[in-house]
Amino acid sequence: MDPLDRIDELIELVQDARSVPMSRTNFMFDRGEMIERLEELRAELPSELRKAAAVLDERDRIVDAGRREADRIVSEGESEHSRLVSVNEITVSAEHEGARIIAEARTEAQRLREEVDDYVDTALANFEQFLTRALASIERGRDKMHALREIGTFQGEDAERPLPF
Repeated sequence: MDPLDRIDELIELVQDARSVPMSRTNFMFDRGEMIERLEELRAELPSELRKAAAVLDERDRIVDAGRREADRIVSEGESEHSRLVSVNEITVSAEHEGARIIAEARTEAQRLREEVDDYVDTALANFEQFLTRALASIERGRDKMHALREIGTFQGEDAERPLPF
Protein backbone atom coordinates (compact mmCIF):
# COMPACT_ATOMS: atom_id res chain seq x y z
CA MET A 1 0.00 0.00 0.00
CA ASP A 2 1.14 3.54 -0.77
CA PRO A 3 2.43 5.49 2.27
CA LEU A 4 0.09 8.35 1.49
CA ASP A 5 -2.85 5.91 1.54
CA ARG A 6 -1.59 4.66 4.93
CA ILE A 7 -1.49 8.23 6.26
CA ASP A 8 -5.04 8.81 4.96
CA GLU A 9 -6.12 5.62 6.69
CA LEU A 10 -4.60 6.76 10.01
CA ILE A 11 -6.33 10.14 9.72
CA GLU A 12 -9.63 8.33 9.14
CA LEU A 13 -9.01 6.14 12.21
CA VAL A 14 -8.44 9.23 14.34
CA GLN A 15 -11.58 10.88 12.98
CA ASP A 16 -13.68 7.76 13.59
CA ALA A 17 -12.27 7.10 17.09
CA ARG A 18 -14.58 7.31 20.07
CA SER A 19 -14.33 10.47 22.09
CA VAL A 20 -13.28 10.32 25.70
CA PRO A 21 -16.32 10.88 27.89
CA MET A 22 -16.78 14.54 28.72
CA SER A 23 -14.19 15.72 26.10
CA ARG A 24 -14.45 16.85 22.56
CA THR A 25 -10.74 16.82 21.67
CA ASN A 26 -9.57 13.64 23.32
CA PHE A 27 -10.33 10.28 21.76
CA MET A 28 -9.74 6.59 22.30
CA PHE A 29 -8.63 3.79 20.05
CA ASP A 30 -6.71 0.58 20.26
CA ARG A 31 -3.11 1.38 21.11
CA GLY A 32 -1.75 -1.88 19.61
CA GLU A 33 -3.59 -1.34 16.34
CA MET A 34 -2.25 2.24 16.06
CA ILE A 35 1.33 1.16 16.79
CA GLU A 36 1.07 -1.69 14.26
CA ARG A 37 -0.16 0.66 11.54
CA LEU A 38 2.51 3.28 12.31
CA GLU A 39 5.22 0.58 12.17
CA GLU A 40 3.89 -0.55 8.75
CA LEU A 41 4.04 3.05 7.58
CA ARG A 42 7.61 3.40 8.87
CA ALA A 43 8.62 0.18 7.09
CA GLU A 44 7.14 1.39 3.82
CA LEU A 45 8.53 4.90 4.01
CA PRO A 46 12.23 4.07 3.62
CA SER A 47 11.72 2.21 0.32
CA GLU A 48 9.40 4.91 -0.93
CA LEU A 49 11.78 7.60 0.24
CA ARG A 50 14.66 5.85 -1.52
CA LYS A 51 12.57 5.68 -4.72
CA ALA A 52 11.64 9.35 -4.36
CA ALA A 53 15.27 10.30 -3.69
CA ALA A 54 16.37 8.30 -6.74
CA VAL A 55 13.70 10.02 -8.85
CA LEU A 56 14.82 13.42 -7.52
CA ASP A 57 18.46 12.59 -8.20
CA GLU A 58 17.57 11.51 -11.74
CA ARG A 59 15.54 14.68 -12.18
CA ASP A 60 18.48 16.80 -10.94
CA ARG A 61 20.86 14.97 -13.27
CA ILE A 62 18.54 15.55 -16.24
CA VAL A 63 18.01 19.20 -15.31
CA ASP A 64 21.78 19.72 -14.95
CA ALA A 65 22.40 18.06 -18.32
CA GLY A 66 19.70 20.27 -19.82
CA ARG A 67 21.25 23.38 -18.30
CA ARG A 68 24.70 22.42 -19.59
CA GLU A 69 23.25 21.81 -23.05
CA ALA A 70 21.34 25.11 -22.89
CA ASP A 71 24.53 26.93 -21.81
CA ARG A 72 26.46 25.29 -24.65
CA ILE A 73 23.78 26.26 -27.18
CA VAL A 74 23.67 29.83 -25.85
CA SER A 75 27.46 30.03 -25.97
CA GLU A 76 27.53 28.73 -29.54
CA GLY A 77 24.76 31.18 -30.44
CA GLU A 78 26.68 34.07 -28.94
CA SER A 79 29.83 33.00 -30.79
CA GLU A 80 27.94 32.71 -34.06
CA HIS A 81 26.28 36.07 -33.42
CA SER A 82 29.68 37.66 -32.79
CA ARG A 83 31.09 36.04 -35.92
CA LEU A 84 28.16 37.22 -38.03
CA VAL A 85 28.34 40.73 -36.60
CA SER A 86 32.07 40.76 -37.31
CA VAL A 87 31.52 39.49 -40.86
CA ASN A 88 28.75 42.04 -41.32
CA GLU A 89 30.98 44.84 -40.00
CA ILE A 90 33.78 43.74 -42.33
CA THR A 91 31.33 43.62 -45.23
CA VAL A 92 29.92 47.06 -44.43
CA SER A 93 33.41 48.45 -44.00
CA ALA A 94 34.51 46.90 -47.30
CA GLU A 95 31.43 48.30 -49.05
CA HIS A 96 32.15 51.78 -47.67
CA GLU A 97 35.80 51.51 -48.69
CA GLY A 98 34.78 50.25 -52.15
CA ALA A 99 32.32 53.13 -52.57
CA ARG A 100 35.01 55.60 -51.48
CA ILE A 101 37.54 54.14 -53.96
CA ILE A 102 34.98 54.21 -56.80
CA ALA A 103 34.05 57.85 -56.02
CA GLU A 104 37.74 58.74 -55.89
CA ALA A 105 38.37 56.97 -59.22
CA ARG A 106 35.42 58.75 -60.84
CA THR A 107 36.67 62.11 -59.59
CA GLU A 108 40.18 61.36 -60.87
CA ALA A 109 38.79 60.18 -64.23
CA GLN A 110 36.74 63.38 -64.56
CA ARG A 111 39.80 65.48 -63.71
CA LEU A 112 41.88 63.61 -66.33
CA ARG A 113 39.12 64.04 -68.95
CA GLU A 114 39.08 67.76 -68.27
CA GLU A 115 42.89 67.94 -68.54
CA VAL A 116 42.83 65.98 -71.81
CA ASP A 117 40.03 68.18 -73.15
CA ASP A 118 42.01 71.32 -72.24
CA TYR A 119 45.18 69.89 -73.84
CA VAL A 120 43.37 68.87 -77.03
CA ASP A 121 41.59 72.25 -77.19
CA THR A 122 44.93 74.08 -76.77
CA ALA A 123 46.62 71.87 -79.38
CA LEU A 124 43.75 72.38 -81.82
CA ALA A 125 43.78 76.16 -81.19
CA ASN A 126 47.54 76.25 -81.88
CA PHE A 127 47.05 74.12 -84.99
CA GLU A 128 44.21 76.42 -86.07
CA GLN A 129 46.46 79.47 -85.65
CA PHE A 130 49.22 77.71 -87.61
CA LEU A 131 46.78 76.78 -90.37
CA THR A 132 45.30 80.27 -90.36
CA ARG A 133 48.80 81.79 -90.78
CA ALA A 134 49.66 79.18 -93.44
CA LEU A 135 46.41 79.89 -95.31
CA ALA A 136 47.04 83.61 -95.02
CA SER A 137 50.58 83.10 -96.34
CA ILE A 138 49.29 80.91 -99.17
CA GLU A 139 46.60 83.45 -99.98
CA ARG A 140 49.17 86.26 -100.01
CA GLY A 141 51.44 84.17 -102.26
CA ARG A 142 48.59 83.45 -104.68
CA ASP A 143 47.61 87.10 -104.65
CA LYS A 144 51.19 88.09 -105.50
CA MET A 145 51.29 85.47 -108.20
CA HIS A 146 48.06 86.79 -109.73
CA ALA A 147 49.28 90.36 -109.41
CA LEU A 148 52.55 89.53 -111.11
CA ARG A 149 50.78 87.68 -113.85
CA GLU A 150 48.53 90.68 -114.46
CA ILE A 151 51.40 93.10 -114.82
CA GLY A 152 53.14 90.69 -117.04
CA THR A 153 56.38 90.36 -115.22
CA PHE A 154 55.92 86.73 -114.65
CA GLN A 155 56.91 85.91 -118.15
CA GLY A 156 60.15 84.69 -119.57
CA GLU A 157 62.28 87.87 -119.17
CA ASP A 158 62.60 87.58 -115.40
CA ALA A 159 62.98 83.82 -115.43
CA GLU A 160 66.48 84.13 -114.05
CA ARG A 161 65.50 86.22 -111.12
CA PRO A 162 64.13 84.52 -107.96
CA LEU A 163 60.57 85.03 -107.00
CA PRO A 164 60.00 87.79 -104.39
CA PHE A 165 58.24 85.77 -101.83
